[in-house]
Amino acid sequence: MHNLLSVRNLKIEATSYPPGAPPKRVTLVDNVSFDLAKGKVLGLIGESGAGKSTIGLSALAYGRGGAEITGGQVLLDGTDILPLGKNGIRRIRGARVCYVAQSAAAAFNPAHKLGNQVIEATVMHGLMSREEARKRALYLFQVLGLPNPETFGDRFPHQVSGGQLQRAMTAMALCSNPELIVFDEPTTALDVTTQIDVLAAIKHAIEETNTAALYITHDLAVVAQISNDIMVLRHGKTVEYGPVQQIIETPREDYTRALVNVRQTAREEAPDQTNTLLKVEHVSAQYSNGFKVLHDVSLHLPKGQTLAIVGESGSGKSTLARVITGLLPHTEGGVTFDGNQMPPALKNRSREDLRRIQLIYQMADTAMNPRQTVRDIIGRPLTFYYGLRGAAKTARVKELLDQIEMGSGFVDRYPAELSGGQKQRVAIARALAAKPDLILCDEPTSALDPLVAEGILKLLLRLQEEEQLSYVFITHDIGIVRAIADSVAVMHRGNLVRFGPKSKVLAPPFDDYTDLLLKSVPEMEIGWLEKVLATRKMASADN
Repeated sequence: MHNLLSVRNLKIEATSYPPGAPPKRVTLVDNVSFDLAKGKVLGLIGESGAGKSTIGLSALAYGRGGAEITGGQVLLDGTDILPLGKNGIRRIRGARVCYVAQSAAAAFNPAHKLGNQVIEATVMHGLMSREEARKRALYLFQVLGLPNPETFGDRFPHQVSGGQLQRAMTAMALCSNPELIVFDEPTTALDVTTQIDVLAAIKHAIEETNTAALYITHDLAVVAQISNDIMVLRHGKTVEYGPVQQIIETPREDYTRALVNVRQTAREEAPDQTNTLLKVEHVSAQYSNGFKVLHDVSLHLPKGQTLAIVGESGSGKSTLARVITGLLPHTEGGVTFDGNQMPPALKNRSREDLRRIQLIYQMADTAMNPRQTVRDIIGRPLTFYYGLRGAAKTARVKELLDQIEMGSGFVDRYPAELSGGQKQRVAIARALAAKPDLILCDEPTSALDPLVAEGILKLLLRLQEEEQLSYVFITHDIGIVRAIADSVAVMHRGNLVRFGPKSKVLAPPFDDYTDLLLKSVPEMEIGWLEKVLATRKMASADN
């Protein structure tokens, strides 16, 4: 079989600038080789910092963040693209090789219609006339299952859902009839029901257009549904490389076996108590434009327990967390915390109210100032709430770093010098610094590989036991719900459709939406995606 892409002995390096120390060269990718034929998909999998995205971008002869390709070859249809120079590489990018980023929202210009952005690169490269490109885009909108394909391109990015925007970005990559597409975590930020639709659309589009693809992810269950081969990476090196069936069913290396076998252990729920910390009663909320996003939501959380809030994108999960914190004032109902009615707006809450409720964001990268050290990041709430400064503040920061199992050696590092899991631990330490009673965790493990995510969950459970913390845990991962929750709230289009102890919410009989949610969780089984799609088709035909 003819290989479209052949990577040989690839080496990628960067310069690190440690505080108070001379610059040093760091190897990001070390002696990696693989082949990819047209119409085939190679999955690149591994933990944060394994080199997945760095390798994927090398297929566009690109090194981000100061990374430099210092060795090896990247052969596209037999030609090494690395020595081509800027003009030669510019002719390839967006024409023969395209890239689909993790965040579609960040990839589109909010001021321009989707259709014009989808065809822009194709027209600029002179590959098609504007009219030909529009016809190609319409065909791709149909292939990717986008609603009202004839008029979809007339919408602006904010007028479509996250899943639709991700598919629009795939259409943009496919528009120029490329030979190769690099998919960089295209479904990581999506809920499980939307993820299935996007995966199915990507797989169908690849089959229809016979395009080769590199599919980068940290989710082995996802990559098993779409790849022909899988390469497992760690610390920039190849751990294992082979057909998807061999990697999933008979992995040879210990690290691969750990990835395949990682399962969140189901935790027994705590008995219900009358000692309620948080009570949300008949809460409704709307945006400033009058659009209602929460409808008469009521739930409660006992002290020292975990409430998981699940639902698809746009269901109101994060909005409910914003209401609890006061970031979005509710318009009806009330929020009671430890027996006290909370002012709807954050600006009207006392410093003590702010201290007792903390938030851990989904993306630790965007929640930290890249110019501040770990000492500054964790130390800020220590100064704000407790007035700690100087040696006393540093000593407390080091205690917190020990508590999150990182140690004082990280105190002077910057976010860029931390792995994804380490950044999330620092975010947890920052929340702990306030000594809160309640922590709202907004998808804190969704961007992490399974092994690192497992470590974060174990840390959160240990801290809960030690500090008697209560958690509201927002997630779309049912495995995490089983591992960490005592009670579960299922949200759909701003409504609470199911609420109660975990054992009851996750047990039949189910309402239609909860049933769909539970059946949409990817399983480590080849052909699982096709089975789910077939079941959906049968159910749709019956209705």
